[in-house]
Amino acid sequence: MYLEHFQLTELPFRLSPDPAFLYLSKHHARAKAYMEATIWFTDGFVLITGEIGSGKTTLIETFLRELEKDVVVAQVAQTQVSPIEFLQAVLVQFGFSPFKMRKAELLATLNQFLVEQYSAGRKVLLIVDEAQNLSNRVLEEIRLLSGVETTKEKVLRIILAGQPELNGRLDSEELIQLVQRVRLRFHLTSLSPEDTQAYVLHRLEVAGSHGRKIFAEDTYPIIFRYTGGVPRLINTLCDTALMGAYALEHQRIGVRELKAAIEELQWVEFASRTSRGRASLAVAPAPKRVGPDEVLARIIVAHSGERVEERPLRPGRLIIGRTPENDLQIDSRFISRHHCQIITTAEGSVLEDLNSTNGVYLKSKRVRKHHLNDGDVIVLGKHEIMYLDERSARAKVQHDGDSTGDHKIIDEDEVQDEEEHEQPARSAGAD
Repeated sequence: MYLEHFQLTELPFRLSPDPAFLYLSKHHARAKAYMEATIWFTDGFVLITGEIGSGKTTLIETFLRELEKDVVVAQVAQTQVSPIEFLQAVLVQFGFSPFKMRKAELLATLNQFLVEQYSAGRKVLLIVDEAQNLSNRVLEEIRLLSGVETTKEKVLRIILAGQPELNGRLDSEELIQLVQRVRLRFHLTSLSPEDTQAYVLHRLEVAGSHGRKIFAEDTYPIIFRYTGGVPRLINTLCDTALMGAYALEHQRIGVRELKAAIEELQWVEFASRTSRGRASLAVAPAPKRVGPDEVLARIIVAHSGERVEERPLRPGRLIIGRTPENDLQIDSRFISRHHCQIITTAEGSVLEDLNSTNGVYLKSKRVRKHHLNDGDVIVLGKHEIMYLDERSARAKVQHDGDSTGDHKIIDEDEVQDEEEHEQPARSAGAD
């Protein structure tokens, strides 16, 4: 790697969350202060939202590292679970083995534990990351847990962290009682141009630059222009630039080296990307109505030619990555923490690379965004994902039936009831 070339002791722009590299912008410092407030207030319930890559997880890890010993923590990142599975996950974090308990026993055990910790002078904190994936039923369980109290005060502090859509979820009428329990609410925005430069310099300093100017002054406005101040995008661009300069044996990143990295990543300016997205939304026709549980497509995951997993695609977003908080976990060192996502609507499915390290490939070509077609095979590291569009299959069946006028017999193996496709258990992934 380029460490010796640039006289660094650590990789400065790794995508994995590392509290040692946390840069506290004004917004990040405020979000951290809100987290700390959960410990100060007896009714602490805080909601933190931010875009993918804004630094939420790193902020949480830093906050946890600084907690006093009298705080007992349960941290839940697996959020696509039933209410019972959620309660079990919380109790596991507290040291219990609750898998044979019924719901009433789970609640009684948890309530008793909370009261015992309060009596012993300890504070109990529940942190739920990727909370936007929680069902309304699980969110209702969290609301009920937030109400557990002694004769004097509540005994459970809660932090919910998630992507911006969590705000929309919580503002719905169904969850109004939960929102009323939230004491502090904060949205983590991207870095400003000034903070973007300070962020890069901070990470280089932590990595051992000792004040050396590895990036030229005129590169920072360009970094901001192409990343929008999103920390994960900054890391991706700067790391790519360092790798490219190392390959050319250049000692410094100037505009030429930075633009070469941008071309390699096939990026356009951040504002252009977001404005295109808004423009397409403005002119897009109204989407077809589909039920939230309707299976529109499927993906089949394979490794070394062997089928590993099959997953139905319903309306919404499915995030693929290495760690357990993803909707689909692929535990491989070639897969980034949040590698890519598939957004499924009635019209089709779109694959987007989430600025992964090793990329997303289709027919040996790296792609950033791709409208999936039936039969597409996507390569992620050592894994292959085949996309099967059930919309096109249904259309073909309907067309064949209409053209012949006969009843068409469909093999039961080809069309299965969606209830039969349960999500397999995820293995723990390294960060």
